[in-house]
Formats: sequence, structure tokens, C-alpha cells
Amino acid sequence: MSVIEAGGLTKAFGGKTVVDKVDLTVAKGEIYGFLGRNGAGKSTFINMITGIILPTSGTFKLLGESDLQKVQNRIGVLPDYSQFYDSMSAMDHIKFFGKINGCKLSTTEANAVLDRVGLLEHAKKKVGKFSFGMKKKLGIAQAIAHNPELIFLDEPTSGIDAESGLSIQQLIRDLQSEGKTIFMTSHNLNEVEKICTRIAIMKDGTIINEGTLEELRAHYSSSIEVKIKHSALKNPDSVGQMLKRFATQISAQEQYTSFTVDSEAKIAAVVRALTKENIDVYRINVEEPSLEEIFLEESSTKMKGAS
Repeated sequence: MSVIEAGGLTKAFGGKTVVDKVDLTVAKGEIYGFLGRNGAGKSTFINMITGIILPTSGTFKLLGESDLQKVQNRIGVLPDYSQFYDSMSAMDHIKFFGKINGCKLSTTEANAVLDRVGLLEHAKKKVGKFSFGMKKKLGIAQAIAHNPELIFLDEPTSGIDAESGLSIQQLIRDLQSEGKTIFMTSHNLNEVEKICTRIAIMKDGTIINEGTLEELRAHYSSSIEVKIKHSALKNPDSVGQMLKRFATQISAQEQYTSFTVDSEAKIAAVVRALTKENIDVYRINVEEPSLEEIFLEESSTKMKGAS
């Protein structure tokens, strides 16, 4: 089941097109990472499909509905900015936002929400005394307070210390395990690499690549570098010759052999060939591009193509 469907979604401000004919589908239960440099159009896209601004053209559905009023209580949003009332406590905010979204929360229920984001001990503190990071946590709390099915998180861990960031990442995983769908943006590529099930890379208002991390890696790199630790080779040269059927750039040494293949299936073929020769395989290390490398490569490639 698709919980987000966008077709040709476009937004222009004056003569500048910020989001340009974006097609996108997100399935139920995904943690979908939406990446791009500042100004790529990420926040504008989220603002359109959450009803903050109107699209110039194109269509979208959330939870199967094109009328947001029918599903607004089933959606939670942490925007790229959060406005709070300085004179109200964190507890007051959670109850207030819950009520706006059709969910009357008891004090116990509100405390449970604040506890999930690490703000329980500050439940009665006025938000005017909160740090930026604490306000970000409160923003996440208000986004999940009414138990929504679909949650939009725009930079959920920016401005938060490392320990709190890890806690928020775990919270996102927990929300997914509860059957919720999370659509998130982040400049923390390591975070996206660890928790997102699918990833889109946006540049100049368009999606330039999309897929699982494995699919992005396959698109980015046509070769895989492998290093195997094995039992001592009696004749490394003969092993190197044997592996030429499957691999290139082979370096066979007494206890380590490195090589390059063009598919994962050939790694398995190499292991079978070694085992057939009574060579024990102890460890396989595969060098794969990180999401940061993929992101930088995609961005620079598109920039070069445009120049």
C-alpha cells in the first residue's frame, strides 16, 4: 500500500521553479530518506504535501486521499521550523497539539510522549527557557503525540547532541516497528544510511536518483573491491591464475587475497573456488561506497553535466 503518491508535483515562486515535476511513491512502513543540498527543494516539497503551501501544478495523495482534511489527524509533521509559546510548558504544548489533532491526552499519556523524546524531566518547564535542541525534541513530540500513521520529520536531529541524536534515531526505528511510515530529511548522511529503507536524492527541484542503499551503490559503482582472509596458500600465483575467471586486479598473498568483481554473485563464485581447493575462508571484507560518497558523486556529476 502506498501512503504517499506524488505525480508531476511542481512549485514555482515568481519565475523560479523550486520543485519541478516530481514523481514519488512511498510504501507503508518505510523510513524514507529525502536528501539534497540546501535549496534543493526538499522543504518546499514537504510543505506542499502537508498542506502548508499549494502546489503550482501536479497531484498528490496521502494515505490514499487527495483531500488533506480527511487525513490530517492521521499525519504528524515536524516542519523545518517550529513555533512554540514561550509562556506554556512542554506538557501544555503536547496536550494543546494533541487536541488540535483530535486527540485529548491525559497527563499520563502526555508524559509518555515527552518521555519518548527525552523531555519528561522538563515537562513543567516553560518552553521560553528551552534550548534549540530541546525545542527540536518538543517538535518531534508534538508530531507524534496523536499517534499518527504517517510522520514527516524535517531534519529531526539537527541541533541535537550526539547522544540525543542516537535516541531520536532509535525512536524513528521504534515508530516504524509500530507500523508507522516516516518521511524524513536530514543532512546527517550517516544517519540516513543507518536507518532509512529507501532514499531519494534531490537537486535543483528534481529527483536525480532513488532506491535502497544497495540500489544506489549498484548505480554508483560498477565494481566491488573485496579482500579475503584465508588459510595459508601453498602457491599464491596459481590461486591468482584460478581466480581470473571471476575477478580482476587480483593480488594473492599467503593469507590474504584481494580482487575486484562486477557483481556480488562473483564473490560467491570465488569463495566456492577457494573451498574446492581446500582453502578455508575466514573473513570477507567488501569495500562499498558510503552514502556520503554517493551523494557527493551524484551532485558533482549533475553539476558537471549542467556546466
